[in-house]
Amino acid sequence: MTSDDPSQPHSHEGTSIRAVIFDFDGLILDTEGPIFQSWQELYQSYGGTLTFDSWSTIIGTVSNEHDHFEGLEEQIGYQVDRLSLSPKRRDRELELIASEPIRPGVEQHLEDAKQMGLKIGLASSSPCSWVVGHLQRLGLIGYFDCIKARDDVNQVKPEPELYLNVLAELGVRAEQALVIEDSPIGVTAAQRAGLYCIAVPNELTRQMSLEHADLCIDSLEDSSMENLMRRAAQKYARDRQHAQERLAD
Repeated sequence: MTSDDPSQPHSHEGTSIRAVIFDFDGLILDTEGPIFQSWQELYQSYGGTLTFDSWSTIIGTVSNEHDHFEGLEEQIGYQVDRLSLSPKRRDRELELIASEPIRPGVEQHLEDAKQMGLKIGLASSSPCSWVVGHLQRLGLIGYFDCIKARDDVNQVKPEPELYLNVLAELGVRAEQALVIEDSPIGVTAAQRAGLYCIAVPNELTRQMSLEHADLCIDSLEDSSMENLMRRAAQKYARDRQHAQERLAD
């Protein structure tokens, strides 16, 4: 098995990469920017301000609508009509998302992974209906062998449960897979599961620290799936060697 054969999983010193796991929101489709914008517009319509610093704490995990309304009401000093505002804001969010394309390089990496015989998983803190609905709309659902979302676990990211469940269903060990994420919380979840994690930030998460990722690239168009697999295999091999050396000491 050599790297010259794209139909085979890439191996390095006994470590074979057999699966790739994708995040969804902000990585495959930029839903995060539109959601933030829809809330910003709502705050602004009441004379309030929603800053990125306050919003950034929930990127990559579960967002709570109650908290967002509460933040607005604290700023303006009175309660708003949540029952009427909530569906209007949601409609604006969906309108903005509908105009978003698949993020650069995603479809090519999915196709390459499929052609190379990799198992393909997805781990998202969003509800299953949200993830599956968008994947169907974008024509990407057929690429995935396993999808795990909020409905499938007790704890979402930054806890590792989503990634551990994907690994179990795909039938691979952590050192046989790599993860592609866009947020600091997502990277933390992947690494807690023992996975090599590549960060590909979007316009929002580019403003956040992703230094703890194993690799950070501006776009999936900047690196081939083969190269990502090679780097992951090398990292796992180094970790195994260091562990063996510690045991020898």
